Amino acid sequence: MSYGADASQFVDVYPGAGPPVVLLHGGFWRARVALDHIAPVAADLHARGHAVVNVEYRRVGQGDWPATLEDVETAVRRFGERAVLVGHSAGGHLATWVASRVPVLGVVALAGVLTLADAAREGIGDGAVQDFVGAGPDEAPERYALADPAALLPLGVPLRSVHAPDDDRVPFAISRAYVAAARAAGDDAVLVEVPGDHFTLVDPAHATWPAVYGQITDLLG
Repeated sequence: MSYGADASQFVDVYPGAGPPVVLLHGGFWRARVALDHIAPVAADLHARGHAVVNVEYRRVGQGDWPATLEDVETAVRRFGERAVLVGHSAGGHLATWVASRVPVLGVVALAGVLTLADAAREGIGDGAVQDFVGAGPDEAPERYALADPAALLPLGVPLRSVHAPDDDRVPFAISRAYVAAARAAGDDAVLVEVPGDHFTLVDPAHATWPAVYGQITDLLG
């Protein structure tokens, strides 16, 4: 189903029972990675009876700043209010960010880029954050004030940050720092340490998946 005129403004909808699970894929906000990357998660959740919405959005080079943020907010408002948001990597950033603007049940961030300015300074993804925002945090502090989940605390909804210490794409320390800041701000935020790597978190065939699924079902209530 479309939510805009651009070819990337659409969602895949999987009917099911209860509040929906809204999925936001990763890929460091770059166009080469699309929603099919997280489609196995959608299929697994759907097979278990859940309603699922898998969101596509404009990525770097497909729209001017802040097109990605606008797309995610539009899609979640239309298809995912009172949902549990699940985002992987850059999608974890987007899920946490949009939860500060749209009423949802909670967020499961899987190796999420949750401290955007820190991630930019650390150069994760070969400059992925600067490519997404259009500048570094010192050059465009107003953009980071808008887009960085760490600058928007308290979030006000439960957040479960699931991360593997052996992740070589998004440092485990990013989740640890965000959860500590969120808890200090009064949020119900929990860091869930799991085995595996960056990509096993979105592999329903991996031994880590039951832990990920448990966080989703806990927030669904």
